[in-house]
Amino acid sequence: MTRALINVPKQAHTGEIIEIKAMIAHVMETGYRRDAGGAAIERNIINRFTCFYDGAEIFAAELFPAISANPFIAFSTIATKSGTIAFAWTDDKGNTETATAEIKVV
Repeated sequence: MTRALINVPKQAHTGEIIEIKAMIAHVMETGYRRDAGGAAIERNIINRFTCFYDGAEIFAAELFPAISANPFIAFSTIATKSGTIAFAWTDDKGNTETATAEIKVV
């Protein structure tokens, strides 16, 4: 299981632009390196990151091997109503992880 640090404002005003940040602990192995014995290390990167606000997709990114280990993703959205902001990411091995954060809109 990967670990994620999620930063979402606890509270915002209706119509306010908010910044959402996520950093995901993942090795992001590109598949270009070799181990001590010379064998290629299998590629394993996060290839898809998605964010949902109250069930609606608000951000998605397709990632490639040039992304560093422990990728940091930041984007903005407009606070519309209180609810859950959910994150999901999938790596090359098919593992899907999720995280959530709550926001209160006043």
